[in-house]
Amino acid sequence: MKVLIATAEFGEDLEVYYAVHRLIEEGIEPVVAAPVKKRLQLVVHDFEPGYDSYTEKFGHTIEADISYDDVEPEDYAAILIPGGRAPEELRRYPKVLSIVRHFILQDKLIGAICHGPMLLYAAGSIENVELTCYEGIRTEVEMAEATYVDEEVVVSKNFVTSRGWGDMGPFFREFIARLK
Repeated sequence: MKVLIATAEFGEDLEVYYAVHRLIEEGIEPVVAAPVKKRLQLVVHDFEPGYDSYTEKFGHTIEADISYDDVEPEDYAAILIPGGRAPEELRRYPKVLSIVRHFILQDKLIGAICHGPMLLYAAGSIENVELTCYEGIRTEVEMAEATYVDEEVVVSKNFVTSRGWGDMGPFFREFIARLK
């Protein structure tokens, strides 16, 4: 079984790496996708005293396994969209939107963390879906006619979502339970 991890440069370090290692622990093959198959620079976002918003620092790097041009979505049981700035960037790529639409239309499992729902509402209908996300994109989620719920993990239809890297444990319990 394979899970497509949809990211790009400046994806959230912990969300990408936690996903890769957690899936491997379960015997599931993680496939990291990016616009170009290359080594990606990930970032760490955190909240520090004295700042009105989160800060960003360079994190680890990770090698993309595949470019989006080479992805065949029917080969994957699920898609996982970590946050960071990657989802914002990925909205510009028609191929990425087509891949995400495949998972939406086929009712396949979709996981989205933090800023990940940005890619969901760019790709297709999330009307009447309950989800959570980083609160900074709550307005856009509600404008897409989804229902924002402030919980560490929200399961609605074929979607599993979480607010950010602090919710990885509960998120992956739900995500993996639905994969098996």
